[in-house]
Amino acid sequence: MARTVKRLSGPAQLTAAAATLITAGATEKVEIRHIHVYNPGASVNLTMSITADAASKRIFDAYPIPTGPYDHFGQYVLDPTEILQAFASVASQLVVTINGISHTLG
Repeated sequence: MARTVKRLSGPAQLTAAAATLITAGATEKVEIRHIHVYNPGASVNLTMSITADAASKRIFDAYPIPTGPYDHFGQYVLDPTEILQAFASVASQLVVTINGISHTLG
């Protein structure tokens, strides 16, 4: 299994509706290690989920992001073809960059 450390998504401005940031390939597992969020304005809520957005799939649920940078370190794994979706309570304000490891299967 080959593994590659890389930027998985972004920098990208979030919309006010759930949008896909990452889609794991059919022969890949994606390991999210670092989520960086920059907010240049007033506090905005971040919602992020693994698979299509639903309350039971969220890793952030209307989480308040204050002005400035916010860094979250963790370990979230997307299985082949799984997605990561996110949105903000205010469109075009939060900028998200996600870093991690891509594992090629087979």
